[in-house]
Amino acid sequence: MNDRIRITPIRVVNADGEMLGEMETEAALSLAQDQGLDLVEVSPDARPPVCRIMNYGKVIYERQKKSGGSKQHKTQLKQLRLRAKTGQHDIDVKVNKARQFLGRGDKVKINVMFRGRENAHHDRGREMLEEIVKNLEDIATVEQPPKMESGRMMSAMLAPVRSGK
Repeated sequence: MNDRIRITPIRVVNADGEMLGEMETEAALSLAQDQGLDLVEVSPDARPPVCRIMNYGKVIYERQKKSGGSKQHKTQLKQLRLRAKTGQHDIDVKVNKARQFLGRGDKVKINVMFRGRENAHHDRGREMLEEIVKNLEDIATVEQPPKMESGRMMSAMLAPVRSGK
């Protein structure tokens, strides 16, 4: 492209697709710059190489636009962490955050961590998780009910409800 074209002479095609014929690389480059366009080598294997006068940035943009296709949301796993002593307001904040994640199509894993004497109150953690699941049942389905994991953590997994297909 432009100054990187070293071979001379080259066969030149203008922006409208008309063949301008063979010319020196410097002349073709100045012709392209006069039009505010780029000189791009389109067929380097031909003898002489074929170069086209075009807006290269626009071509790249359109190529990316075509290859992009429809943008699909990749489902992520979002985790929310709570403790057995977490207050009601903080739980409500976490529920609202989970609602945002589920609305975007992400899965949500809610973890309740226990440390020290909190380990005696697994029932409190289960109640918290069941309350959260109940608050989110309008937009989420339970993928994994509340259960103990690795001794110190209880978790539940929620997935967004898929609208009917």
